Amino acid sequence: MVAGKRRAKVEDVHALAMGMPHVTVEHGKSGNPVYQVGGKSFVFFRTPRPDAVDPDTGERYPDVIVFWVPSESDKLALVQDEKSPFFTTPHFDGHRSVLLRASRIGELTLEELTEVVQDAWLSQASRRRTDAWLQEHPISTP
Repeated sequence: MVAGKRRAKVEDVHALAMGMPHVTVEHGKSGNPVYQVGGKSFVFFRTPRPDAVDPDTGERYPDVIVFWVPSESDKLALVQDEKSPFFTTPHFDGHRSVLLRASRIGELTLEELTEVVQDAWLSQASRRRTDAWLQEHPISTP
């Protein structure tokens, strides 16, 4: 299997986020990592919250990862497909982000996860940093 086609892992989120330029890591009260660019979060590991629960047991999901997205239409594209591992909750209405359970990350390829993390960074980075990164990493269209 080609490296980009292999299944994604949680470790890939950390590596990809840290691989973007000008990234710092903060840690929440529970020690959960929050990846930031210019002081703005773009990926973070969320603590269990009452808005993201198992529908069968009512237990809070302990493994939710939040990714910023460029726009509401990007968000809808990721969460509207019932087969998608991405989801949202009413708590995130009007917020340009999507949620993903770490336990479902293997439903994505490394290539797909890379795009999500890069888009998250691009959606939060300054215009100067975004322009510089895009010059070095031109987006190819099929």
